[in-house]
This record gives sequence, C-alpha cells and structure tokens, in this order.
Amino acid sequence: MSDKITKPCGLWDSPITPASLALGKRLQDVQYDADSSTLVWLEGRSDRGVLMAQTGDDAPRELTEAHNVRAMVGYGGGDFAVARGHVYYAEKEAGRLFRAPLGPGAPRPITPPFGAAASPTPSPDGQWVVYAHQESRTDGLAIVDAAGTHWPQKLAYGADFYLQPAWHPTSRQLAWIEWDHPAMPWDSTRLVLGAINEQCDVLPHLIRRDVIGQGDDVAFADPQFMPDGAYLLYLCDRSGWVNLYRYNLATGEHRPLTDDCADIGRLNWTHGIRSYVIHPDGRRVYYLRSHEGVTQLWSVSIEGGDAAPVTSALSGYASLMQPTLAPHANRLAMIASAAGIPPRVVSIALGAPHTEHVHAYSMAERVPAAYYSEPRPVQWRAADGDTVYGFYYPPHHPSYASPGKSPLIVLVHGGPTGQASAGYNAAVAFLTTRGYAVLVVNYRGSSGYGKAYLRRLRGMWGVYDVEDTVDGARHLVEAGLADPERLVVMGGSAGGFTVLVTLMRHPGVFKAGVCMYGISNLFTLAADTHKFEERYLDSLIGPLPDAAALYRERSAIYHADRIVDPVAIFQGDIDRVVPRAQSDEIVASLQRRGVPHEYHVYEGEGHGWRKAETIERFYNALTRFLYQYVIYG
Repeated sequence: MSDKITKPCGLWDSPITPASLALGKRLQDVQYDADSSTLVWLEGRSDRGVLMAQTGDDAPRELTEAHNVRAMVGYGGGDFAVARGHVYYAEKEAGRLFRAPLGPGAPRPITPPFGAAASPTPSPDGQWVVYAHQESRTDGLAIVDAAGTHWPQKLAYGADFYLQPAWHPTSRQLAWIEWDHPAMPWDSTRLVLGAINEQCDVLPHLIRRDVIGQGDDVAFADPQFMPDGAYLLYLCDRSGWVNLYRYNLATGEHRPLTDDCADIGRLNWTHGIRSYVIHPDGRRVYYLRSHEGVTQLWSVSIEGGDAAPVTSALSGYASLMQPTLAPHANRLAMIASAAGIPPRVVSIALGAPHTEHVHAYSMAERVPAAYYSEPRPVQWRAADGDTVYGFYYPPHHPSYASPGKSPLIVLVHGGPTGQASAGYNAAVAFLTTRGYAVLVVNYRGSSGYGKAYLRRLRGMWGVYDVEDTVDGARHLVEAGLADPERLVVMGGSAGGFTVLVTLMRHPGVFKAGVCMYGISNLFTLAADTHKFEERYLDSLIGPLPDAAALYRERSAIYHADRIVDPVAIFQGDIDRVVPRAQSDEIVASLQRRGVPHEYHVYEGEGHGWRKAETIERFYNALTRFLYQYVIYG
C-alpha cells in the first residue's frame, strides 16, 4: 500500500479509455473450411461487419471489403458459412446472400433483395444452400442453388420461427428447430427431420416432415448429424439442464450422451449459435459446458457416459463461444475471453500439448493483466429463501488506493433471461480501473443456473429482478464492500427496465441510475417491438388483456412521479426492439418534475451501440454523470 497513490475512488486514472473501447472489434463467429487450413471469422468494426480469412500461417486478409456482413433476422446471428472454398454470407443493406471465393475472385449474390436472410447452410454435396428467411411477418426456410442461378424456393413454412438448419451427409435430409408464439426458443420448440426430393427440374423440395422431438415446456436446439449419418445429435433441457442427446435415425431411439447439472451452450437469442462440434472420426463430441457463469471445453464419446473437461491452454479463459473443428487437421478454434482478456479468436491442437494459437484480437491488449479486477462469485438469499447469484468485482488498479468504502455500480443484464458471465466485460473493466466496485447480478430468471432457476421469472418480471438487484447491493453493503451512500444501478434493454422499476419502487436506495434503451411502458412494448419478442411478455408478465393491471403496475411510465433520484437515459434513434418513444416518455416526466437527469440520443444506432463514435461518447458521458451525481454529488 505504501507505494500506491492515495486518491478517492472514482477518480483513478485508467488506461482503459473511452477511445480505446471505441476502437475495439466485436468477434462474432468463427468457422473452418473443409480444407482444414482456412479459418474464417467475422469482425464487427464500428457499424460494419467484415469477414476475415487466414490460411495456414499466412497473414489474415479481408474477404468482404465492399459489403457490410450482418444478418437481420430477429436479433441477427447466422451471418455466414464456409464450405468447399467459398464463404456464403448475409449482407445487411440489401438483405441478400452472397457467395465469395476464399481465394481470388469477386462475390456474387445468390438471392434477390427480398426480405432478410440468415444462417446460410450449404449442402455437403455443394449443390444447395438452405437458409432462414423473413419477409414482413412470415418466417421460414428457403433453398437456392449454390451458384444462385435460380430463383429461391420455399422449403419449410408454417411455424412462426425457424432456427439452425442442418444437412444430413447424403444431402437428402435436413433437421431444424421450429416453434410458435407465445413461446421463446428456450421455452418450447420442435425438433424436425425432413426428407428432400432431389428428382426435380430446378430446386429440391420437401417430401416428408417428421417432428422427432417436442413437448410442453421442453426446448430443443442445435441439431447436427454425425459424419456417417447414423445419428442426429441435439441439445435438450428435458432433464432440467441443457444436455446432449443422440437420435438413432434407423430405430428412432433417443438417448442422452450427457447427464449433467450444468447447461451446454447459450440460449438461442440469435441465429447461428453453436455449442458443440463433432470430431470427423465420429468418436467424440466437444462441447461448451456452462456452470454458474464460467464456460469450459468438455468432451464425451458418441456412446456417452465419459464426459470430462479438456485440459488445455483454454483453461485460462472463462468464456468460450462458437467452437469449430478443422475436419482433417484435428484443430479446434473458438472465441475466448476472460475478465482480463478481451475476446480473441484462438485455436488449439487436440491432444497433447494443446498449444494455443491466437488468430485475431478484439482489442490491442496494451493494458497489462495487473489492471483487471477478477470476478468473485457471490450469493445471497432472497426474502423467500431462494439463492441468488452474481459476480463481485472489487475496484482495482496497481497504482492507486483509497481510504474508506468504494462506490458500487450494480449492473443488470438484459434479456431478461440473459446471463452475466465471468468473461470479459468492457463496462466492468472501465469502471473498476477507475475505483468503482461492480456487482453483476444474475437474478432469478437468468440463464446458466438450470431450468428451474430460469423459470422463476415467469410472471415475476419487474418483481424478482428488482428485489434481487436491491438485495444484492445491500448484501455487499452489509459485507463492508460498498459505500451505502454511493450505490448506482445500471442496465440496458430489459436491464434498463429493471433500473427504472428499481428507482420507482426503492427511491433513495441508489444515488443514481443509468438506463440504456430501457423499457418504460410494457403496453407499448407489446405493441411495438419486433416479432421475435412480441409475445415474450405473455410468460414474463401474463397475456393481455387479462394481465393489464400487472402491465400498468410494473410500467415505470405510470409511476414516473416516484422516480426522484438522478438518472441518465441513453437511447438509439432507430431501435426497433425498444423504440425511442419508450425513453422519450420517461424523460418527459423527468423534465416536468425537475428531476436531475441527462438524455442522450444516438443517431443511426439501434438496440445497443455499434459505431465507434457512439461508444466513445457513451463512456465519456457516463464518466461525467458519475462524477457529478455520485463522486461529487
């Protein structure tokens, strides 16, 4: 302590600046080509998506300098696929699918500018591409020839939503996930197997459709065929946890390969999520095991019963996503991060010594590891006895120390059935290096703690999330880890809803609130949000009109006069998930009553910040707001 500078918390000089965060890249997916030597990944650079490719030890190169790669079905995802020396990708502006060679050559469109496309899935024989398509309010699976010489055709339609199409090795069968309103993809879905008729003049069509997995309150996900075509693997939560299963195509038998009290992978908020890969020899499956906010690489044999962690260089990471396996090189790649390691594209050789190779960095990584605060798992009890989870990050800087207790920022994740993990969090790093303590709350209803915990929020959104946020802050105050006079609640989207309702119901507990694109009016959310979530409130609150009284009770706009603590509101002007009117309404009330507040509207931004200039402006505004109302206020 003697060699450290004594300075008040919140005023430490941090090497993590708004400008450095603005220059970071988003690493969103990574895939190997069948030739095993070319790795392709998607980088988000400001408001553009760029595909990068690396062959062997060559330098990475851009594949899509003329296009903005981003699928626009629902929340996006499923932006590209790699097969047979080509990459197939969705282009944001026109909504078309393009095909581009991994080597020299120009991209060419294979679908017309009609609706939006996602999850391009080339057939193993290289002839066809199946993809998710959305036009107006109609979703389905469509098919086009890989060269794009013919007009696409409808393949599977009739359900409200479609996800994760997968080809059989013979290119004669398909599997996919589908579901209907009011369910979400982690509530109730159907696992479907379809047969393809190849004897046609132009494009194949579906000649048979069999639902091989369904059930009330049972969710299926991520179907993948074994290399020999004998089995279809999939994920399912029927045990109370998301485990891996095997379906025998010949006998119709379903069999679990894992039986674990931990979840595999992530909830399907977007298209294109992969949580496991099958080794080309068909003997083992490598999967991502998520337990209480930490993800590890595990493997299990195709016969099951021997699931175990893969000890490797990946052990230094806490978050792993989008695994991909080189078909012939025995190399596994994915996106990895930890509290002190921003996301990277990394690969390891399976088998000793598991050496790690970094292919891409999301940030310059000029900040030494000594500056990052390490998450500490914490638990506390709700009033009804339920255990609630979170991560506590103490203020941390190698050059500074402060007397007394530190201000605490309570971060509320979105979703609301999202999850705060132990992986890299830019906001946490930004705040802790300045002297703030941070608590990220995985309130009842968060994912990653089993199905029963996830279901706790049904009918209780705006109640349990609020109670757990307040109780989490009080738990740290009682433990002597936070200054009770300098508590801040902060969140975006559904987390922003929790911020507003918390300030509404518990005035004076928090010194200030920070709300990013938060929901203030549940009625208008149900009427105005995008198709994917327009019935989400049926389970979170209750169906209308029967639950109208609860919608009013839990909407901050109807009780805005109870919000008296300073609050900063941040909003994108083209947000189609939580339209700007939601923030305009709450700000109008704050203005009428003279409540201290700031309102920042960012042009050209949707649900979250993508532009570099917006990210820099946001963190600068956040810093000033905290100075004024928390540090000096």
